[in-house]
Amino acid sequence: MTRPMERPRPRVLPANPLRAAFGMLVCIAVLFGIEFYDAATPAPNPAMDLDANGILPRTVDGLDGILWAPMLHFGWQHLISNSLPLFVLGWLLLAGGIRQFIGVTAVVWIVAGLGTWLIGASGYHVGASGVIFGWMVFLLLRGFAQRSIAQILVAVVLFFYWGGMLWGVLPGQPGISWEGHLFGAVGGAMATWLVARSTRRRVSGAEPGTLAG
Repeated sequence: MTRPMERPRPRVLPANPLRAAFGMLVCIAVLFGIEFYDAATPAPNPAMDLDANGILPRTVDGLDGILWAPMLHFGWQHLISNSLPLFVLGWLLLAGGIRQFIGVTAVVWIVAGLGTWLIGASGYHVGASGVIFGWMVFLLLRGFAQRSIAQILVAVVLFFYWGGMLWGVLPGQPGISWEGHLFGAVGGAMATWLVARSTRRRVSGAEPGTLAG
């Protein structure tokens, strides 16, 4: 006979908090390095500027911006404002392990980029805020999807502290890519569903048991 696998207890914090913090600091340092290079090498015209590698909606040339846009920022203030939520949310996301971190980030990255390319306003779209919105939504929903009281409590704290950012999915703020925010949030919801489905599939699997006498 077989017996079902026990549901793994979802983690709230990374298994190795210091290593996770160091990893996020390295990621953010890379973004600062890119911005430093951009600022130190001014282009002779806007078309050659590093930010011109961002998403340019509904153009073939702007498609590759889906890959590069989250790593580019319009100046230091733009990057600095994204750094703290990137660090905190990314660190919390690493509680699920590096494979889940990469998978969730990839879904959010692609969905946010494609959505922005499809319906975004004219002009270049850059910045990590789409990824931030996706991580935020994933962290808000994962506890409910996995029935984890501890993760739900973390979600409540995040909502009270940063919940106001979710208004950024609505249009009307000049210079803000609400399209990237909206589709980043959609990507976060999709990632939550994919992770929950994968977890249920593992739990419903069977492993060898003992024969009844």
